[in-house]
Amino acid sequence: MKKSILLLCLAISGISNAQMHSIEKLWETDTIIPVPESVLPDVQANTLYISLINGGGWDKDAIGGIGKLNLSGRHFRGNWVEGLNAPKGLGRVGNKLFVADIDVVAVIDIVTARIEKKISLEGAAGLNDITTDRRGVVYVSDSRKARIWKLEKERPSVYLDSVKGANGLKAIGDDLFFAEGKKLKKANRQKQISTIAELPQGIDGIEPVGNGDLLVSAWSGYLFYVTASGQVEVLLDTHLEKMNTADMGYDPVKRIIYMPTFNAKKLVAYRLR
Repeated sequence: MKKSILLLCLAISGISNAQMHSIEKLWETDTIIPVPESVLPDVQANTLYISLINGGGWDKDAIGGIGKLNLSGRHFRGNWVEGLNAPKGLGRVGNKLFVADIDVVAVIDIVTARIEKKISLEGAAGLNDITTDRRGVVYVSDSRKARIWKLEKERPSVYLDSVKGANGLKAIGDDLFFAEGKKLKKANRQKQISTIAELPQGIDGIEPVGNGDLLVSAWSGYLFYVTASGQVEVLLDTHLEKMNTADMGYDPVKRIIYMPTFNAKKLVAYRLR
């Protein structure tokens, strides 16, 4: 264990030498948010949608839900949608919110705050992150089955298989960026796969900065800046504080990162500099 920690510290030290970017903390909530896993900003509506596990990470306990918070970190509403299990990734197509919930994808009508349906994915066991592309296709990772699903017109099919450590997803143009454990990878429209970078920790959230670079979080308490050429910088390290860094949301115009802290039960906002 000591050797592993030493190797991790050396790896992080090595990628921090050429630091060009930093973050500035803007605000944080009190510890009032019941196990937040993913954040999806709606800047026009001054709203952050937050998946609330509110229990065990993979428990079918029906106590999870979706909460709302404004962009200033105030007016938290934890019961906007209730009756989910352990909701994680969030994606949006029009006025529909898609939520990964263990073995189903819940579809929520944003206007009515009602769960319209739950789409079963045959054999799914650990649905985690969600992303949507410009055509309205939904992609969902299954961390336990090492698989990435595709929902086109809400019909599921396996998009990629044998993705060990499948987690974070982000559709950008015709490309799908995805986490395979510590590896940040990209699949183009023809499913040709390339590796962008390998990080010192398992990847959780992926968000584009807007110039080919990416923000990448690791649940254990790290936020990285990854350039288009694969260079890695450490922006945030909260692992000693036992503050997780899960599937963040990002406002590319104001360059604000909205970080869900999972077991720390709060949201923290940072500005990328």
